Amino acid sequence: MKAHVFGKTLVIAALLAASGAQAQDVVRLGNLKFAHYGAVSYIKEIAPKCGIKVEERIFAKGLDVMQAIIAGELDVGTTASEAAISGRAGGAPIYVVAGFAKGGARLVARADANVRSVKDLKGKKVGVTRGGIQEVLLMAELQKAGLTADAAPGKDVQVVYLAYADLNQALLGKNIDAMMQSEPQSSQAINKGFGVEVLKPYDTPIGEPVRTMVMTEKFYTTKRPVAEKFMRCFVMATSAFIRDRALAEKYVREVVFKGQITKDDFDDAISNSPYTYDITPEHIQTTTDIMVKTGVGRMAKPPVAKDWVKTDLLDEAKKSLNIK
Repeated sequence: MKAHVFGKTLVIAALLAASGAQAQDVVRLGNLKFAHYGAVSYIKEIAPKCGIKVEERIFAKGLDVMQAIIAGELDVGTTASEAAISGRAGGAPIYVVAGFAKGGARLVARADANVRSVKDLKGKKVGVTRGGIQEVLLMAELQKAGLTADAAPGKDVQVVYLAYADLNQALLGKNIDAMMQSEPQSSQAINKGFGVEVLKPYDTPIGEPVRTMVMTEKFYTTKRPVAEKFMRCFVMATSAFIRDRALAEKYVREVVFKGQITKDDFDDAISNSPYTYDITPEHIQTTTDIMVKTGVGRMAKPPVAKDWVKTDLLDEAKKSLNIK
Protein backbone atom coordinates (compact mmCIF):
# COMPACT_ATOMS: atom_id res chain seq x y z
CA MET A 1 0.00 0.00 0.00
CA LYS A 2 2.82 2.36 0.95
CA ALA A 3 4.58 1.63 -2.35
CA HIS A 4 1.35 2.42 -4.23
CA VAL A 5 0.93 5.74 -2.38
CA PHE A 6 4.60 6.54 -2.90
CA GLY A 7 4.25 5.81 -6.62
CA LYS A 8 1.21 8.08 -6.88
CA THR A 9 3.14 10.81 -5.05
CA LEU A 10 5.97 10.53 -7.56
CA VAL A 11 3.54 10.78 -10.47
CA ILE A 12 1.86 13.87 -8.97
CA ALA A 13 5.25 15.44 -8.30
CA ALA A 14 6.32 14.77 -11.88
CA LEU A 15 3.11 16.30 -13.23
CA LEU A 16 3.53 19.37 -11.04
CA ALA A 17 7.14 19.71 -12.17
CA ALA A 18 6.07 19.40 -15.80
CA SER A 19 3.33 21.98 -15.40
CA GLY A 20 5.80 24.27 -13.63
CA ALA A 21 8.27 23.90 -16.49
CA GLN A 22 5.53 24.68 -18.97
CA ALA A 23 4.52 27.77 -17.00
CA GLN A 24 8.11 29.01 -17.20
CA ASP A 25 8.05 28.71 -20.98
CA VAL A 26 5.45 31.45 -21.50
CA VAL A 27 6.65 34.31 -23.73
CA ARG A 28 4.88 37.66 -23.34
CA LEU A 29 4.69 39.30 -26.77
CA GLY A 30 3.68 42.87 -27.61
CA ASN A 31 2.52 43.41 -31.19
CA LEU A 32 0.69 45.90 -33.43
CA LYS A 33 -2.33 45.39 -35.70
CA PHE A 34 -0.96 45.79 -39.22
CA ALA A 35 -0.87 43.43 -42.21
CA HIS A 36 2.92 43.13 -42.12
CA TYR A 37 2.86 42.21 -38.41
CA GLY A 38 0.75 39.15 -39.21
CA ALA A 39 3.54 36.57 -39.23
CA VAL A 40 4.48 37.65 -35.71
CA SER A 41 0.87 37.11 -34.57
CA TYR A 42 0.99 33.66 -36.19
CA ILE A 43 3.78 32.62 -33.81
CA LYS A 44 1.23 32.03 -31.05
CA GLU A 45 -0.65 29.56 -33.28
CA ILE A 46 2.37 27.32 -33.80
CA ALA A 47 4.03 27.99 -30.43
CA PRO A 48 3.04 24.60 -28.92
CA LYS A 49 5.07 22.90 -31.68
CA CYS A 50 8.04 24.96 -30.52
CA GLY A 51 7.59 23.95 -26.87
CA ILE A 52 6.41 27.37 -25.70
CA LYS A 53 3.22 29.33 -25.07
CA VAL A 54 2.99 32.86 -26.49
CA GLU A 55 0.69 35.42 -24.89
CA GLU A 56 0.13 38.25 -27.37
CA ARG A 57 -1.01 41.76 -26.46
CA ILE A 58 -1.93 44.25 -29.17
CA PHE A 59 -0.89 47.90 -28.78
CA ALA A 60 -1.89 51.04 -30.67
CA LYS A 61 1.68 52.08 -31.52
CA GLY A 62 5.29 51.08 -31.05
CA LEU A 63 6.00 53.57 -28.28
CA ASP A 64 3.27 51.87 -26.21
CA VAL A 65 5.12 48.57 -26.67
CA MET A 66 8.27 50.23 -25.36
CA GLN A 67 6.43 51.54 -22.29
CA ALA A 68 5.15 48.03 -21.54
CA ILE A 69 8.69 46.66 -21.85
CA ILE A 70 10.02 49.30 -19.46
CA ALA A 71 7.22 48.37 -17.04
CA GLY A 72 8.36 44.74 -17.15
CA GLU A 73 5.16 43.49 -18.80
CA LEU A 74 6.70 42.01 -21.98
CA ASP A 75 9.59 39.75 -22.99
CA VAL A 76 9.45 40.46 -26.73
CA GLY A 77 8.03 43.38 -28.70
CA THR A 78 7.57 44.32 -32.34
CA THR A 79 7.66 47.84 -33.62
CA ALA A 80 9.05 50.09 -36.29
CA SER A 81 12.72 50.91 -35.81
CA GLU A 82 12.24 54.48 -34.59
CA ALA A 83 10.26 53.36 -31.52
CA ALA A 84 12.93 50.80 -30.68
CA ILE A 85 15.65 53.45 -31.10
CA SER A 86 13.75 56.01 -29.00
CA GLY A 87 13.04 53.33 -26.41
CA ARG A 88 16.68 52.33 -26.14
CA ALA A 89 17.70 55.99 -25.90
CA GLY A 90 15.16 56.42 -23.12
CA GLY A 91 16.50 53.53 -21.08
CA ALA A 92 14.47 50.56 -22.32
CA PRO A 93 16.61 47.45 -21.64
CA ILE A 94 16.23 45.93 -25.12
CA TYR A 95 18.16 44.32 -27.94
CA VAL A 96 17.10 44.29 -31.58
CA VAL A 97 17.14 40.59 -32.47
CA ALA A 98 15.47 40.41 -35.91
CA GLY A 99 13.59 42.25 -38.63
CA PHE A 100 10.16 40.98 -39.64
CA ALA A 101 8.93 43.22 -42.48
CA LYS A 102 10.26 46.03 -44.64
CA GLY A 103 8.69 49.03 -46.34
CA GLY A 104 5.14 49.54 -45.12
CA ALA A 105 4.76 53.26 -45.73
CA ARG A 106 3.18 55.38 -48.44
CA LEU A 107 2.55 59.08 -49.03
CA VAL A 108 -1.10 59.31 -50.06
CA ALA A 109 -2.90 62.49 -51.08
CA ARG A 110 -6.55 63.34 -51.53
CA ALA A 111 -7.62 62.66 -55.07
CA ASP A 112 -8.60 66.33 -55.53
CA ALA A 113 -5.60 67.91 -53.73
CA ASN A 114 -3.39 68.16 -56.84
CA VAL A 115 -0.37 66.67 -55.06
CA ARG A 116 1.92 64.76 -57.40
CA SER A 117 5.26 65.17 -55.63
CA VAL A 118 6.63 66.06 -52.21
CA LYS A 119 7.22 69.66 -53.36
CA ASP A 120 3.48 69.96 -54.01
CA LEU A 121 2.91 69.61 -50.26
CA LYS A 122 3.86 73.27 -49.77
CA GLY A 123 0.90 75.05 -48.22
CA LYS A 124 -0.80 71.75 -47.39
CA LYS A 125 -1.81 69.90 -44.24
CA VAL A 126 -0.17 66.48 -43.95
CA GLY A 127 -1.26 63.87 -41.44
CA VAL A 128 1.08 61.41 -39.75
CA THR A 129 1.29 59.43 -36.51
CA ARG A 130 3.68 60.99 -34.03
CA GLY A 131 6.66 58.82 -33.21
CA GLY A 132 6.08 56.34 -36.03
CA ILE A 133 8.62 55.49 -38.73
CA GLN A 134 6.23 57.31 -41.07
CA GLU A 135 7.06 60.55 -39.24
CA VAL A 136 10.79 59.93 -39.72
CA LEU A 137 10.25 59.25 -43.44
CA LEU A 138 7.96 62.27 -43.87
CA MET A 139 10.46 64.63 -42.26
CA ALA A 140 13.31 63.13 -44.30
CA GLU A 141 11.33 63.60 -47.54
CA LEU A 142 10.38 67.19 -46.63
CA GLN A 143 14.01 68.05 -45.79
CA LYS A 144 15.11 66.52 -49.09
CA ALA A 145 12.56 68.70 -50.92
CA GLY A 146 13.69 71.82 -49.04
CA LEU A 147 10.40 72.26 -47.18
CA THR A 148 9.95 73.29 -43.56
CA ALA A 149 7.30 71.72 -41.36
CA ASP A 150 5.67 72.10 -37.97
CA ALA A 151 2.43 71.29 -36.17
CA ALA A 152 1.76 75.01 -35.82
CA PRO A 153 0.80 77.08 -38.90
CA GLY A 154 3.47 79.25 -40.52
CA LYS A 155 5.86 76.71 -42.03
CA ASP A 156 5.76 75.34 -45.59
CA VAL A 157 3.84 72.28 -44.39
CA GLN A 158 1.50 72.00 -41.42
CA VAL A 159 1.84 68.57 -39.83
CA VAL A 160 -1.31 67.13 -38.27
CA TYR A 161 -0.60 64.36 -35.76
CA LEU A 162 -3.24 61.63 -35.67
CA ALA A 163 -3.48 57.95 -34.73
CA TYR A 164 -3.07 55.47 -37.60
CA ALA A 165 -6.76 54.59 -37.33
CA ASP A 166 -7.81 58.26 -37.72
CA LEU A 167 -5.65 59.29 -40.68
CA ASN A 168 -7.85 57.74 -43.39
CA GLN A 169 -10.98 59.34 -41.95
CA ALA A 170 -9.23 62.72 -41.84
CA LEU A 171 -8.22 62.37 -45.50
CA LEU A 172 -11.73 61.25 -46.50
CA GLY A 173 -13.25 64.15 -44.54
CA LYS A 174 -10.84 66.63 -46.20
CA ASN A 175 -9.38 67.66 -42.85
CA ILE A 176 -5.92 66.95 -44.28
CA ASP A 177 -4.58 67.09 -47.83
CA ALA A 178 -2.19 64.14 -47.60
CA MET A 179 -0.90 61.55 -45.16
CA MET A 180 2.16 59.41 -44.60
CA GLN A 181 0.37 56.22 -43.70
CA SER A 182 1.11 52.58 -42.86
CA GLU A 183 -0.29 49.39 -44.41
CA PRO A 184 -2.97 48.24 -45.03
CA GLN A 185 -4.58 51.64 -44.36
CA SER A 186 -2.77 53.41 -47.22
CA SER A 187 -3.83 50.67 -49.65
CA GLN A 188 -7.41 50.91 -48.38
CA ALA A 189 -7.49 54.68 -49.06
CA ILE A 190 -6.30 54.10 -52.62
CA ASN A 191 -8.60 51.12 -53.28
CA LYS A 192 -11.64 53.01 -51.96
CA GLY A 193 -10.87 55.92 -54.28
CA PHE A 194 -10.43 58.80 -51.83
CA GLY A 195 -6.62 58.66 -51.92
CA VAL A 196 -3.93 58.52 -54.60
CA GLU A 197 -0.33 57.42 -54.17
CA VAL A 198 2.23 60.21 -54.35
CA LEU A 199 5.25 58.01 -53.60
CA LYS A 200 6.66 55.18 -51.53
CA PRO A 201 9.20 57.04 -49.36
CA TYR A 202 12.20 54.78 -49.84
CA ASP A 203 14.54 57.22 -51.58
CA THR A 204 16.10 58.58 -48.37
CA PRO A 205 19.27 57.11 -46.81
CA ILE A 206 17.04 54.81 -44.72
CA GLY A 207 15.79 53.03 -47.85
CA GLU A 208 13.00 50.60 -47.04
CA PRO A 209 12.52 50.80 -43.26
CA VAL A 210 12.82 47.43 -41.52
CA ARG A 211 10.41 46.67 -38.69
CA THR A 212 12.22 45.46 -35.59
CA MET A 213 11.71 42.63 -33.17
CA VAL A 214 13.20 43.43 -29.77
CA MET A 215 13.83 41.30 -26.70
CA THR A 216 14.45 42.49 -23.19
CA GLU A 217 18.05 42.10 -22.08
CA LYS A 218 16.82 39.95 -19.17
CA PHE A 219 14.93 37.53 -21.44
CA TYR A 220 17.84 37.37 -23.90
CA THR A 221 20.45 36.61 -21.23
CA THR A 222 18.66 34.72 -18.42
CA LYS A 223 16.10 32.69 -20.41
CA ARG A 224 18.30 31.72 -23.30
CA PRO A 225 16.71 28.31 -24.04
CA VAL A 226 13.23 29.88 -24.19
CA ALA A 227 14.55 32.77 -26.30
CA GLU A 228 16.03 30.23 -28.71
CA LYS A 229 12.70 28.39 -28.98
CA PHE A 230 10.86 31.66 -29.59
CA MET A 231 13.25 32.76 -32.32
CA ARG A 232 13.00 29.40 -34.03
CA CYS A 233 9.20 29.74 -33.89
CA PHE A 234 9.43 33.24 -35.41
CA VAL A 235 11.50 31.96 -38.31
CA MET A 236 9.07 29.07 -38.84
CA ALA A 237 6.03 31.41 -38.85
CA THR A 238 7.68 33.90 -41.20
CA SER A 239 8.88 31.16 -43.53
CA ALA A 240 5.33 29.76 -43.67
CA PHE A 241 3.90 33.18 -44.60
CA ILE A 242 6.56 33.79 -47.26
CA ARG A 243 6.07 30.33 -48.80
CA ASP A 244 2.28 30.18 -48.55
CA ARG A 245 0.66 33.47 -49.57
CA ALA A 246 -2.84 31.95 -49.19
CA LEU A 247 -2.12 31.05 -45.55
CA ALA A 248 -0.80 34.56 -44.85
CA GLU A 249 -3.82 36.19 -46.50
CA LYS A 250 -6.36 33.99 -44.73
CA TYR A 251 -4.77 34.52 -41.32
CA VAL A 252 -4.32 38.29 -41.65
CA ARG A 253 -7.72 38.96 -43.19
CA GLU A 254 -9.80 36.59 -41.05
CA VAL A 255 -7.96 36.39 -37.73
CA VAL A 256 -6.03 39.66 -37.39
CA PHE A 257 -8.52 41.98 -39.14
CA LYS A 258 -11.66 39.86 -38.75
CA GLY A 259 -12.83 40.48 -42.32
CA GLN A 260 -12.25 44.26 -42.25
CA ILE A 261 -9.83 44.28 -45.20
CA THR A 262 -10.30 42.92 -48.72
CA LYS A 263 -8.07 40.62 -50.73
CA ASP A 264 -6.92 43.64 -52.77
CA ASP A 265 -6.10 45.53 -49.56
CA PHE A 266 -4.00 42.60 -48.33
CA ASP A 267 -2.25 42.04 -51.66
CA ASP A 268 -1.41 45.74 -52.06
CA ALA A 269 -0.30 46.05 -48.44
CA ILE A 270 2.07 43.06 -48.54
CA SER A 271 3.48 44.08 -51.93
CA ASN A 272 4.55 47.29 -50.14
CA SER A 273 5.58 45.60 -46.88
CA PRO A 274 6.93 42.08 -47.52
CA TYR A 275 7.78 39.72 -44.68
CA THR A 276 11.46 39.22 -43.88
CA TYR A 277 13.76 38.01 -41.09
CA ASP A 278 16.84 40.14 -41.34
CA ILE A 279 18.15 43.40 -39.97
CA THR A 280 21.62 44.95 -39.70
CA PRO A 281 23.34 47.33 -37.28
CA GLU A 282 24.06 49.57 -40.29
CA HIS A 283 20.35 50.00 -41.03
CA ILE A 284 19.55 50.86 -37.42
CA GLN A 285 22.47 53.30 -37.26
CA THR A 286 21.36 55.08 -40.45
CA THR A 287 17.81 55.36 -39.10
CA THR A 288 19.18 56.73 -35.81
CA ASP A 289 21.25 59.33 -37.68
CA ILE A 290 18.23 60.46 -39.73
CA MET A 291 16.14 60.75 -36.56
CA VAL A 292 18.79 63.01 -35.07
CA LYS A 293 18.97 65.08 -38.25
CA THR A 294 15.21 65.55 -38.52
CA GLY A 295 14.60 66.00 -34.79
CA VAL A 296 12.20 63.05 -34.49
CA GLY A 297 12.42 61.49 -31.04
CA ARG A 298 14.57 64.29 -29.58
CA MET A 299 17.09 61.91 -28.03
CA ALA A 300 19.56 63.31 -25.53
CA LYS A 301 21.94 60.42 -26.18
CA PRO A 302 21.24 58.45 -29.38
CA PRO A 303 22.15 54.76 -28.96
CA VAL A 304 24.97 53.25 -31.01
CA ALA A 305 23.51 50.40 -33.09
CA LYS A 306 26.42 47.97 -32.78
CA ASP A 307 25.95 47.98 -29.00
CA TRP A 308 22.39 46.66 -29.05
CA VAL A 309 21.65 44.94 -32.39
CA LYS A 310 22.26 41.25 -31.71
CA THR A 311 21.26 38.77 -34.42
CA ASP A 312 22.98 35.63 -33.10
CA LEU A 313 19.67 34.00 -32.06
CA LEU A 314 18.25 34.70 -35.51
CA ASP A 315 21.34 33.33 -37.25
CA GLU A 316 21.19 30.13 -35.19
CA ALA A 317 17.46 29.67 -35.85
CA LYS A 318 17.80 30.20 -39.60
CA LYS A 319 20.74 27.81 -39.77
CA SER A 320 18.87 25.09 -37.86
CA LEU A 321 15.93 25.41 -40.29
CA ASN A 322 18.11 25.62 -43.42
CA ILE A 323 16.87 29.11 -44.30
CA LYS A 324 19.19 31.52 -46.01
